[in-house]
Amino acid sequence: MAKSYDVTLIPGDGIGPEVAAAAVRVLGATGVDLQWETVMAGAEAAGREGNPLPDSVLESIRRNRLALKGPTATPIGTGHRSVNVALRKTLDLYANLRPVQTLPGVKSRYDNVDLIVVRENTEDLYSGLEHVVVPGVVESLKIITEKASTRIAKYAFEYARTHGRKRVTAVHKANIMKLSDGLFLDCCRAVAAAYPGVTYDEMIVDNTCMQLVLDPTRFDMLLLENLYGDIVSDLCAGFIGGLGMAPGANIGETAAVFEAVHGSAPDIAGKNKANPIALILSGAMMLDHIGEQEAADRVRAAVHGVLREGRKLTGDLGGSAGTTEIAEAIAGHI
Repeated sequence: MAKSYDVTLIPGDGIGPEVAAAAVRVLGATGVDLQWETVMAGAEAAGREGNPLPDSVLESIRRNRLALKGPTATPIGTGHRSVNVALRKTLDLYANLRPVQTLPGVKSRYDNVDLIVVRENTEDLYSGLEHVVVPGVVESLKIITEKASTRIAKYAFEYARTHGRKRVTAVHKANIMKLSDGLFLDCCRAVAAAYPGVTYDEMIVDNTCMQLVLDPTRFDMLLLENLYGDIVSDLCAGFIGGLGMAPGANIGETAAVFEAVHGSAPDIAGKNKANPIALILSGAMMLDHIGEQEAADRVRAAVHGVLREGRKLTGDLGGSAGTTEIAEAIAGHI
């Protein structure tokens, strides 16, 4: 008897409901029995309930241990806290996993990119500890702990070991932040010593960005603190066509949330123009996570097939198809 999986679905804001529906359609075509429990988070939830992340959302994810999430809107400089940050901290989703791999038929200056970005997800400047010292002076606290640094390093090296990756590069700014980034490197070095089959090296974050732009194929896995990981993972998405093509996962001990990392794009919301590939590929990562490897591979192969054919592509990919059309084409390939 086929196994059934309960999954929390967070459609999100803007184009979120459209790309979420597309991902559900494609994942349904695999035949894997996914039972969706839809809950609301983000700006719409804030308007309805006065809270962008209602307790019911957290309860659903804790119960199902699995979630697929569309983009949620976050006000800049004011308003409610980022739903993504709150989810990661509240559920202790400590590992942000962002594979960056060249896709067929997608225009890019780069070829043969195959990177894995592993980002610590719970501390650093994203702890949100800020205060006004005196008027005109604000202090933000960067929190780095041995526990979180060791845990994310172990995740990266274990991923390398189980997925045949050869090298992990720890990215830092320990030449300036000698204590905080120095502690991060100490933890990475200690973990690396337990994985002699994986090459370990280190690189300062600004040099890493330059080297990535010059030749991203020289890297295998990048291991980063929270802020550096946020910036570098978006930079890497540019190698494969942008955030609309980049899947992501937030993984903890008791739950995992898979999400497209692009924004909610309110300017095209409701117009059937959004590219759903990032969330579809995030869904494939979710299938990997629950052990449905064959189904995950079929989703990725179907995405590649539609991109290679080039007939049912959204506007950002040079085509004229809508969100529903590209989703149906991918589902048809499956």
